[in-house]
Amino acid sequence: MILALIVLLLVVVIAHVSAQVVDETRHEKEKHYLTAKGKKESFPSLMDPPSLELSVVVPSYNEELRMPVMMDEAMEYLEKRQNENPLFTYEVIVVDDGSKDKTTEVAMKYTKKYGAQKVRVLTLVKNRGKGGAVKMGALSCRGKLILMADADGATKFADIEKVEEGLQSISEKPDNMAISCGSRAHLEEESVAQRSMFRTFLMYGFHFLVWFFCVRGIKDTQCGFKLFTREAALKTFPSLHVERWAFDVELLYIAQCFDIPISEVAVNWTEIEGSKLVPVWSWLQMGRDLVFIRLRYFTGAWRLESERKTQ
Repeated sequence: MILALIVLLLVVVIAHVSAQVVDETRHEKEKHYLTAKGKKESFPSLMDPPSLELSVVVPSYNEELRMPVMMDEAMEYLEKRQNENPLFTYEVIVVDDGSKDKTTEVAMKYTKKYGAQKVRVLTLVKNRGKGGAVKMGALSCRGKLILMADADGATKFADIEKVEEGLQSISEKPDNMAISCGSRAHLEEESVAQRSMFRTFLMYGFHFLVWFFCVRGIKDTQCGFKLFTREAALKTFPSLHVERWAFDVELLYIAQCFDIPISEVAVNWTEIEGSKLVPVWSWLQMGRDLVFIRLRYFTGAWRLESERKTQ
């Protein structure tokens, strides 16, 4: 018992001491986007009033091969929707997370085709991780609603209508804050049948850690298809610390701390080759991050943004 307490205390100390403040300072190159004609324009701020109906944030790291399929599908859907309803306005922000390939060049082709009012490219000087890329993109949005969508196109883009319905199903939105999460939980039985016993054990272990330490009531926290009201994004993203794979969990943890209602909606999902997630090792890293998320908030190493402002 004494040994267990010593180990627990050591873990708490390590979690607290190793907590780092996220560097939110933007490099000068990250403050601007290029228009179709190559002119520099400044990104707006999430703090500004919205001027569009929808913003789509696409975090991308070395996605020159997979991104075109997703972008073609997304732009076809968005253009069709706008043609049917001219009042519907949108933007897509592709966030190149310090890629080593031609992700930015590929994304810029869509800016040249559709214009910078519809497609903007935010190129990060260094790799931050998926969470950092999503946060930087969200903080540069103009939409009333903000959709987070993966560059691999694993979720059909038309399923945005499902997460929109999930958002609308939330009857009470305090200060218009709400989040709708795409979910693959309905596919779990099939995936279990295809996984090894060890990987299945890790998957269920991860789910348990999510439930025990951070987020309850959400079966699939990791699906990269989430819709936020602008008010919910403004409340959650400024407090986000985790910049890599476990960032979804912290984001939802922050939302639940602020009593922001969250709905979960089943979406279509297909395994796409080329995932940056390394099986087993990435899950172990995420498991560590889950424990540290809770401990760092518990010890005060991390604080919610509104708590810091009131002190």
